[in-house]
Amino acid sequence: MKIVIAADYRELSQMAAEIVAEQVRTNKNSVLGLATGSTPECMYAILSQMHRQDNLDFSGVITFNLDEYVGLAPDHPQSYHYYMKNHFFNQVNVKSCNINIPCAEKNNPEKVCLEYDQNINNSGGIDLQVLGIGTNGHIGFNEPDRFLSVDTHIVDLTEETIEANCRFFESKNEVPRRAVTMGVGSIMKAKKIMLLASGFHKAKAVKEMLSGKVTTELPASLLQLHHDPLVILDHEAASLLQAKE
Repeated sequence: MKIVIAADYRELSQMAAEIVAEQVRTNKNSVLGLATGSTPECMYAILSQMHRQDNLDFSGVITFNLDEYVGLAPDHPQSYHYYMKNHFFNQVNVKSCNINIPCAEKNNPEKVCLEYDQNINNSGGIDLQVLGIGTNGHIGFNEPDRFLSVDTHIVDLTEETIEANCRFFESKNEVPRRAVTMGVGSIMKAKKIMLLASGFHKAKAVKEMLSGKVTTELPASLLQLHHDPLVILDHEAASLLQAKE
């Protein structure tokens, strides 16, 4: 596992954007796995700027997002459909037919999950998967548990995740209790994984993720088993690693 420590959030975002841009330049038909949340926001802004100023071309790129809340319509301001359009898709030339975000609003969510993984496989698999990490070590919405699901599935969110996400809503009661997420198997099939973490509040999860131990109680620790993972941290997120050294 390669670990890179950036000076700050801006440098972390610049590094991440350059890696995504290089992937797209090397393979104009790249399949990208994308994440939401506050951490990748600046990365998306830099990629959008690269598109405008440097003609970075996303027209052949296919995207698959990690997750989406259950119960929020795509046009809801806190849905991940809305997030991706606002922060990225509306700023670049990704074709709408190449955008994939899981949605559990249909009558048969199990079928939706199965088809999502089939669509990833039919696209040739994910070339580069972007991840964040939750304060409890979740990746996507794969929450700590005794057992983890391999494939895309519906998950009940933990109280800790609901608490962490309530800042995006008017009240805690408005935060959805369930989500649809790629499973750890779907994530681990990506050819390359890039995890981003920023801030002191992620430091404990980062330290445990890189402890050398693997446990389903900290889903991000499974990334230590991947053949090509890259972890980019700012100094705050890496602070407990440095203290240990």
